[in-house]
This record gives sequence, C-alpha cells and structure tokens, in this order.
Amino acid sequence: MARNEITKSSTAEYFAKNLQQVGFSSPTKAVLTTLKEAVDNSLDACEEHGILPDLYVEIQKIGVGSSKNTDLVKVVVEDNGPGIEEKDLAKVYGEYLASSKFGKGQCSRGQQGIGISAATTWAQITNAKGVVVISKTKNMRKAIKAQVDVDIKSNTGVLKNKESLEWKKNHGVRVEFLMDGRIQLNGDGGLVTYMEGTVLLNPHLTVTFKLADNDKQTIERVANISPEIPESTLPHPHTFKLGEFITHATLFGKTSLSKFLKTGFSRVTDQPIKDFVKNGLPKNLLEKPITSLSQEEFKKVFTAVQNTELMAPSTKSVLTVGEESLSKSIARLGEIDFFAVVTRKPRICDFKPVVVEVALARFKNRNQEADGPVQLLRFANRVPLQFDKSGCAITWAIESVNWKSYGLQQPKDSLPTGPYVFAVSVVSPFIKFKNASKETIDASEELVAEIRLALIQAGQKLSRHINKEFKEADLERKLAHIEQFGPILVEKLAFLVGANEARRKRAEEGLKKILGRDSKELIGELEVATMKLTAQKAKDRKTMGEEEVETSSETAADLNESSGKENKPKGTKKK
Repeated sequence: MARNEITKSSTAEYFAKNLQQVGFSSPTKAVLTTLKEAVDNSLDACEEHGILPDLYVEIQKIGVGSSKNTDLVKVVVEDNGPGIEEKDLAKVYGEYLASSKFGKGQCSRGQQGIGISAATTWAQITNAKGVVVISKTKNMRKAIKAQVDVDIKSNTGVLKNKESLEWKKNHGVRVEFLMDGRIQLNGDGGLVTYMEGTVLLNPHLTVTFKLADNDKQTIERVANISPEIPESTLPHPHTFKLGEFITHATLFGKTSLSKFLKTGFSRVTDQPIKDFVKNGLPKNLLEKPITSLSQEEFKKVFTAVQNTELMAPSTKSVLTVGEESLSKSIARLGEIDFFAVVTRKPRICDFKPVVVEVALARFKNRNQEADGPVQLLRFANRVPLQFDKSGCAITWAIESVNWKSYGLQQPKDSLPTGPYVFAVSVVSPFIKFKNASKETIDASEELVAEIRLALIQAGQKLSRHINKEFKEADLERKLAHIEQFGPILVEKLAFLVGANEARRKRAEEGLKKILGRDSKELIGELEVATMKLTAQKAKDRKTMGEEEVETSSETAADLNESSGKENKPKGTKKK
C-alpha cells in the first residue's frame, strides 16, 4: 500500500479554499463583505491619524460574471486617509494575517488582517485579477497605482502594473475590485442597510455613495471631532484557557516567567505574583525562561493564576459614540417620529471591558409593516453585523426582554413587532465572535445581561412615548364623539327649553371652545400675533441699526413672547 505523504499548505491556500469562513459564502455576501472590509480599513486608518473621514463608495454591475448566476460587479472605495507606502501595499492587500492591529487589544474594526486579503483573493479567483490600488501619502509628490494579487502558495502579495500618476488628493487610498457577485440593496444583507448602519455609528463620517441604479447620495457628518481611540490594553489572565495561555507565552521568547506575567497580562504586578506563589506556583519557576518550561510546569502556573483573585480589567480601553452624537446621527437616516438613545457606562463582562449603546427609533418615511418584526441593526466595534443574527448575543438579549410591558407586541421567543428600528452596539477590545467572518457575537450570560439592561432603559423611554400617544389618541377619539353628537344634543336641548336661534348658536360655539375646535378664532389670533411680532422686529432693527433679520418663519416661542414681555429679535447683538 502506498504511503500517504503529509503536506503543508500556506495560510492563503487554506483561506482560498475556505473563503466561506470569512464572509464569501455566496455572490451576495461577497460584494457586501468586500465593501465592509474596505470601508473598515479606511475608517480605522483615518481615526488612527486623527483625520475626519470623507469616503466615496460605488458599486455597479458592469457585465456578466464568469460563474453561473453571477454578475461582474465593480466595488470602489476611496478615502482621504493617510495613504499607504508603496512597500506596504502588497502586504496589506495580498498577505493573510498581516495587520498592524493584530493582538493589540484595541477597539478597532479590523484586527486579524484577513478580510481585505480575502476580498483580493475572491476577485482574483473569479475574475483573474486582484485589487487595483491608488495610494498617496503626504510625502509623495505623485500617487502610485498598482494591481495587487495574492501568491496563494507562499501567502505573499504580488505588485503588478505599477505606475505613478497625478491625483487630486493630498493623501488617501482608492481600491477597486472586479468580481463575480450579486447586488442586494435592501434587507438584512443589503448594501443600503450596511451604509445606513455605518452612518449611524460614525457621526464624524461624511460619505458619498452610488449603489447600483440608486441615485448618488451624500450624507454629511454631524460631529467634527474624530473619536479618540483608547490605548491598547493587555488581556486579563482569567480569560485564557490552558492552551491559549501556553500559546500566548511563546510570543515572549526567552523572557523570565515573572516578566512574562507582568508584561503579557493586565492587572498582574508584584503583589499578585506573590499571591500566585501562595496558591501553588513554585517560586523557583519565576526567574526561569518560559521557553524552558515543561507542559506540567505551565499547568502549575496556569492553575495558580486561575485560583488567585485579581482586579477586574480597566474600562478605559473602550470608546463610545455617546448619546448626544448618536441622537444627531440617527436623524441623518430620515424623518424621525420618535427615538430613544441609551449609552451604558463601561462594564466588565467575562473579564473583558465592554460598553453597550442602544438606539430605538420610528421613522416617518419607512413603510414597515406594523405586524412585522422590528428592523434590527447589530454592531460590533461600530461595524454592522448583517448575517447569522439568530445566534447572536444581541438578538438573544432583545428576545429575552418582555416588550409587551413597554407597549409593543411580541411573539414568544421572538423579536418584538412594529415599525421600529432597534440599533444595538457592543464595543470591546476583545469581542469574541463565533466565526472568522465576524458576523455573530458569542452569547455569554454576562454580556447578554448587560445588553438586556441597556435595552430595558431604552424600552422605558419608549413606553412613556407610547403611553403618551395612546392617551392623546384616546382623548382625540372622545372629543370626536362629543363633536359628532354634541350639536344634536344642543339642538334637542334648545328645542326642549324653547331657546331662540342666537342662544343655540352661542351654545354650539361654547361647545367648540371647550373641545378646542375653535380653529378660526385661533388662526385669527395667530395672524394678529404674527403682525405684532413683525412690527416689533422692524422697530428693533431701526432703533439698533442692525441688518435685516429673517422674519418669514416664526416659532411658537417667538409668538408666546410677543404676547407678553418685550421681544428681542434672534441674532441681534447689544451695542
């Protein structure tokens, strides 16, 4: 019998054969994942250098794909970030597990260096051509344009067709992918849904996008400060399993065990190391190089660490969008009938710092069915999650809340129903995903409980609004009944008491006034108040020598002031 040979494959070769694991399981997901990875890279690069991002996104069907039931799709993402040096282009776009953020413990969108290289691979295997990149840094007089392919056998990037060219930008990157795919605009996996989610969680972003046959759209930023990315943090030792603990140690080379414990983890100082010794760590191992430790010795170290009480990690390593910025950002998505925003304080869940933010909104311009489930937008480190929502911690948390007590309908063990948008964001330097495509957050009990508390706070605000609406609708219904049958009652009473026509008319007018229906009189009062206000503003302009002040649109506050104390026109200055 022939002997089977054991062969070794590169990282790129593995992912090229298993692209479904990183979000390329279908032509539709391929387009969305490519867009997501390119936008993530742009936003992270801008934030790392304190640049307010201006992005241009274009996705178009330009022909027939090489595979069955696919189209040839062009995906373009252009930014105003710091740009990428020529020597790094092949590594960034053509090499797997090449990332400046790998293992840093920061709240960045991309961390593993897999996504954008996978997009290059998908374009290469479906269209025989990787990604075309234009890049310019502030130190470059001209931009560089090149094609980057993945050498699958060696997991290296290959630069092709390199040229220099004039580019209008002072610095930035433009990537263009041609690939087999299918364009889906709406729904959970839609491109429009992705863009709306990205806009919502990034109030400092200005983006122009053209998606398929839709009109080009520009959404301006509502925050003029780039978010300050917290310093990276070290992992807490209680989050590790034995195998992970040993693998983590190998990254520190020949350093001593005591130095590894203090520099490789958060919350480990001299005092905890003394406590490790009390809990079974052999003292003679502390100065021993970790490369010389046996598996049994590692097990003793790990057991002592796990049996020792340690401080929880610092919560300074997480960032938030903030209730004020989130409130402004949500208004960019359309005309809002109601919204509630909640930002929780940073918490420790499973020995990891976490912050949860929730926004509930009802839009006037969305034709959602009242008996359909709410639209759910999930985010991890401000990146929209659009697939596999049934197993996500966010979905579990929403389903665990009794939304009927807050005025919504809810089938058993399901999302609530109604024309609402629920947006839930989880931010942490150590988010645990269920798979490499990073579409589902692992649902631990502590994390689900924390998300649930944020949802309950937002639900209480929603409940107050719904109760107010119900009371107003109930009052309006009662007034309508009185308005309908009141005149008949007045007429019959007038007949019974023998009242004349003038007295009957006075009774009807009195009834209208009680019901608040004397609209003609109110309109007249409003016109008089407007005239008085206009005259007062003209007088103020004349006496104060100011330039013409806009008087065409008067607010309710202006009208109230005009009937009482002296008005001062908006925008005038004291001399």
